[in-house]
Amino acid sequence: MEAEHGSFFTNPETWVTFAFLLVVIFGGMKVVKGISAALDKRSSKISNELDEAQRLREEAQELLAKYQAKQREALKEADEIRAHAKAEADRMLASAKAELEASLKRREQQAMDRISNLEAQAVAEVRARVAEIATQATLAMVSEKATGAKAEELVDHAIAEIKGRLN
Repeated sequence: MEAEHGSFFTNPETWVTFAFLLVVIFGGMKVVKGISAALDKRSSKISNELDEAQRLREEAQELLAKYQAKQREALKEADEIRAHAKAEADRMLASAKAELEASLKRREQQAMDRISNLEAQAVAEVRARVAEIATQATLAMVSEKATGAKAEELVDHAIAEIKGRLN
């Protein structure tokens, strides 16, 4: 069989097979290296993207925490403002009530003073009129019944007595 086919090294199929294996082995290694490099590159890119995503996630969590803190602070401030406004409104209401009460008392006192003044004025007018009528009556009576020095003495005495009673 060797004669038909020749020696192993002279056989062209051996060299074709050998060449094929060399091409496949060396070419395959280059392809494997290329594929491996491409996979490494892709792995590195994915790793970088994961790192970036992790960094962005941490930043987002920090921002969320900051905004939640600001929101809590704003709510606390709003509660303080509401409490202050309520206290101020209560204080203003109490002040307005006190002022109204004081005003009503002043007006009541003014009205009572006016009534008292008018009453005193009316009493004074009545007393003056009574004194005038009494004086005229006394004068008329004395004029009719008493004459001379006795009449003048009685009139002077009555006038002095009326003046003493009015004051």
